[in-house]
Amino acid sequence: MPSAASAWSRADTARFVRVPGHDDDKYSRGVVGLRTGSTAYPGAAVLGVEAAWRTGAGFVRYIGPGRAADAVLARRPETVVSATVGGARVGAWVIGSGTDAAHRGPEDAAEVRDVLTGDAPVIVDAGALDLAADEALSENGVRAPLLLTPHRREFDRLRRHLGLAALDDREQAAIRMAEAVDAVVLLKGARAIIAAPDGAVIAVEAGTPWLSTAGTGDVLGGVLGAIVAANPDARLIEAAAAGAWLHGAAARHAAGLDEGDGAPGRPIVALDVAESLPHVVAGLLR
Repeated sequence: MPSAASAWSRADTARFVRVPGHDDDKYSRGVVGLRTGSTAYPGAAVLGVEAAWRTGAGFVRYIGPGRAADAVLARRPETVVSATVGGARVGAWVIGSGTDAAHRGPEDAAEVRDVLTGDAPVIVDAGALDLAADEALSENGVRAPLLLTPHRREFDRLRRHLGLAALDDREQAAIRMAEAVDAVVLLKGARAIIAAPDGAVIAVEAGTPWLSTAGTGDVLGGVLGAIVAANPDARLIEAAAAGAWLHGAAARHAAGLDEGDGAPGRPIVALDVAESLPHVVAGLLR
């Protein structure tokens, strides 16, 4: 069966980045809030925050446990750290990275629900996927536009949680889940599939298998948060595709795959991807 997905390109992504103007300030460039990381996985918070800043966010707010907050400030002291989400005004939220649903307490669940019932778009990863899906299906649950970002194993767990049938076709499986929870679904992989509830689907092939290493999903969350916050009028599926393309291109740069010499590349770690983001953004602005 031929692919139903639209291909996403460098030119498509370039529409989502811009040079700041003289009238811009930190708020107009996009405010990203991250409720990520945990005592067990503080690095997830650092990676997401780093990626949001490196993608061009004007203001990044972090909410999380003390150990993770300390790690964020040690790496990125320009970040504003808060104890709770209450009163935080952001253009996009990133939640769930570096958290485990099995260790989620009542206070954590209440905070996540506060985010989900707000107005700002929410990028949902890892330990918040199940709660976001449940809230989306509950009466008067989710008000915020949702972008779910599971990798393959998380996608399968969430599919079973929702009672959806297994499908061999990744595109159709992503569409089915997007329809079920009324959310955009970004199924991670060397070929990322992004599906919307209306049946639209985009494929992004800018990545590399070198991305299959710990923490790169946390980086993707920060990239998506920055792109979504900076483009409030864009379709969420297209903002997600732009973020996925940027993430993949940064990984290719970090792995040495954009040098044009035919080499197979080199191992990378997640922070390499985040640190390559400004290079990719600069290339899009030329």
